[in-house]
Amino acid sequence: MSNTPLFDASVSVLRRALDAKEISSAELTNVFLDRIAALEPRLNAFVTVEREEALADARAADARIARGEAGPLTGIALAHKDVFCTRGMLTSCGSKMLSNFVSPYDAHVVTRLKEAGAVCLGKANMDEFAMGSSTESSFYGPTKNPWATGRVPGGSSGGSAAAVAARLVPLATGTDTGGSIRQPASFCNVTGIKPTYGLVSRYGLVAYASSLDQAGAFGKSAEDCALLLGAMTGFDKRDSTSLERPVENYAAALAAPAADAARPLAGLSIGLPREFFGAGMTDGIRQAVDAALVQYRALGATMREVDLPNAKLAIPAYYVLAMAEASSNLSRFDGVRYGHRAAEYDDLFDMYRKSRSEGFGDEVKRRILVGTYVLSHGYYDAYYLQAQKLRRLIAEDFRRAFGECDLIVGPTSPVTAWALGAMRDDPVQMYLADIYTTPVNLAGLPGLSHPCGFDGDGLPVGLQLIGNYFSESVLLNAAHRFQQATDWHVRCPELAA
Repeated sequence: MSNTPLFDASVSVLRRALDAKEISSAELTNVFLDRIAALEPRLNAFVTVEREEALADARAADARIARGEAGPLTGIALAHKDVFCTRGMLTSCGSKMLSNFVSPYDAHVVTRLKEAGAVCLGKANMDEFAMGSSTESSFYGPTKNPWATGRVPGGSSGGSAAAVAARLVPLATGTDTGGSIRQPASFCNVTGIKPTYGLVSRYGLVAYASSLDQAGAFGKSAEDCALLLGAMTGFDKRDSTSLERPVENYAAALAAPAADAARPLAGLSIGLPREFFGAGMTDGIRQAVDAALVQYRALGATMREVDLPNAKLAIPAYYVLAMAEASSNLSRFDGVRYGHRAAEYDDLFDMYRKSRSEGFGDEVKRRILVGTYVLSHGYYDAYYLQAQKLRRLIAEDFRRAFGECDLIVGPTSPVTAWALGAMRDDPVQMYLADIYTTPVNLAGLPGLSHPCGFDGDGLPVGLQLIGNYFSESVLLNAAHRFQQATDWHVRCPELAA
């Protein structure tokens, strides 16, 4: 084993140590559980930590390793975003509404990772029902950014991103509806990938906006994300949107030698959307992104400008559609079958009203109200149908752009992590922080954010790579080659050192 501390080692290094019996999965799991115990009070990255269950899973993983049956993730610790149903474990979605809900079954993603032998340490904090960009709307309180605990980690998967950044776990799952993996990855200096819509089953993923939600992966590096994503993908007949296609070995593809070792990205064409490089981006982000593009050119990539003329309309289109779907999806939480129920009520209608009023937070109520409004008679054509038309136009813009390039690259967010509470009273301003990420979800494309530098305040900056459908290997390879030539992704916050 190298001199790198276990908690800061890559998944591949941990895999070799486990296979060589230099450490057991139980010992490794205890390393991370001890770090959670030490740092969690300062971060609030977890809703639930399941110590005994994790150690039992680790002992089972050690038995598999001893039998020679280990896979890439056997014995490796991870956390699940608290939106994935996990049998016998609290699944709250960061909401009072589900603060007493213990799932009777596993989400498909959870099942796949159990089969791979991964060790789940617990459930990561999140914006309530994945509605937010800062993890401040959680019923359990906000998660803090490990790089500056007075700032947000991004959202809605902020707990997952913060846990990986603080080295509380090497891997974590997340979901991305409008940037909820990529934006917190950017804010926390980790790598996060949202795959093509339908590539990872949504079965057991508590829905926010069903046509936009997609499960994905967090890791310190593209290589770590490749290992996690490879275990998560696969057809699931229980999900009508799950795509039946061969499972790719993303990690093996990264290990393949480049034809030109000095210029491993030779032949890769990168598109730079004019709409992503205009006003609104801070100077610190612009400088970090420009430097990253210089590095990509040095690795052999060529660049050209492309147009995404309807990208500027993605925010209004996204929020109309997402809130409309949220209004429908959250109607099931009524206090009757499961979840929070008001203690006192006069009749059935009063029970619905009080249970939902007490169980949902302000941001969720806001989105339900707006979603119900845009779906109502007289407004459906004016808002919802128009947003669907814009969605098609945005997808067409990407289709034309990918006729000219292999990847589209730009900043993940126009800003770095803001102070806790700074946008709590201005939700529209917070929505605008998703301006570069929402178009990807509207089109159903894969996107990845990787670390590319820091701004003048020492806050992380992420670079977003967008690929054509099913080009996850291209995204991961480009990020991997960049990370082989730079060290942004291996830097960890002082709190975690």
